[in-house]
Amino acid sequence: MFQSMLFSNEPLSVSELTAHIKSLIEADEELSSVRVSGEIGNLSRPASGHLYFTLKDAGAQVKCVMWKSSALRMRYNPRSGDAVVVRGRISVYERDGAYQLYVDAMTPSGTGDLYAEFERLKQALEAEGLFEQSRKRPLPQFPRVLGVVTSPTGAAFQDILNVLSRRYPLVKVVLAPTLVQGDEAPPQIVQAIAALNRMPECDVILVARGGGSMEELWAFNDERVVRAVVASRIPVVSGVGHEIDFTLVDFAADVRAATPSAAAEMITPDIAVLRQDIDALVAELQRRLLDRIGTERVRVDHLLRVLKTLSPLSQLQRARERVGDLRGRLHMALSSRIELQREQLRGLQGRLDAVSPLSTLARGYAIVRRRRDGALVRLRADVRPAEALRIRVSDGEFNAQEAAG
Repeated sequence: MFQSMLFSNEPLSVSELTAHIKSLIEADEELSSVRVSGEIGNLSRPASGHLYFTLKDAGAQVKCVMWKSSALRMRYNPRSGDAVVVRGRISVYERDGAYQLYVDAMTPSGTGDLYAEFERLKQALEAEGLFEQSRKRPLPQFPRVLGVVTSPTGAAFQDILNVLSRRYPLVKVVLAPTLVQGDEAPPQIVQAIAALNRMPECDVILVARGGGSMEELWAFNDERVVRAVVASRIPVVSGVGHEIDFTLVDFAADVRAATPSAAAEMITPDIAVLRQDIDALVAELQRRLLDRIGTERVRVDHLLRVLKTLSPLSQLQRARERVGDLRGRLHMALSSRIELQREQLRGLQGRLDAVSPLSTLARGYAIVRRRRDGALVRLRADVRPAEALRIRVSDGEFNAQEAAG
């Protein structure tokens, strides 16, 4: 088809030409998977996570792209000027009409043997169970003393101190200085970890170093360092390299952090959050205390009322009130009884007056008795001639004498 287009009178569009070139390149099996060595130039890391750079040597250069998914799998942190070996495929970026190398993997030049040794040692130590998740220990919630194993002159230590001063200034930092690169670094790192383990007050260890190439980070792949981390009685946090860097110490440590700064944040609580938590707890405590005080006040008031009810004074007062009530009722009952009896007496008196001799006397009658014996004179025959008599009238008595003959 393309050959017919070349010999046709109709011109090709730029897009058609570029698409044909792209199809030719992608059809070449040798270009679908190539390994290319060169020096990184113009390295760019946009927020998308993709890598854009050129790969060059003394005579030429080629544009390269490494997608985020491939970049995240790397254990190497590339920088401009690094000599590397990349693996990928050749294709055409049609917008610019330029061919590009789409990189799937990248390793520093000459580090192939290091990667092989890394994998060999990782498998051997993993087979021993040194990386088992079951042996990982939790970090203290509020660390008192943090032991830091790193270089005193490196940026990593300053980053750690900056994070701690902002986040949790209460923690005491003890630096166990050591080299973090080179052949002399592993034994010094081992000694630093051992020295911190001899400090009873140290409750967490941070092994830290900034990012670098695989060769620069190799001390943290040393078997002696890995075994020292595993043997530590104190929990160990690994903060070696950048996010994409992995070392064997990362697998051996109780916790792995992406960077030294991230490790410092992971180890310590945020004092601002703690203040908020404390304020919330104080408020909750005050609320509960007020609720408890209110409940107990109600309970005390109830008990006081019960106590007042059961008090001898209260019982005496009630008894007095009852005596007063009974006294009043008794007085009323006696008054009523007396008044009733008085009325009865008046009635009896009236009846008595009605039949009383005194009443009869008051009507003009008199009672006559013999002086000699006081006998009542009812008949004329009861009196002797000239006999002395005692006569009672309504207002008194007087003597009299029966007339003779």
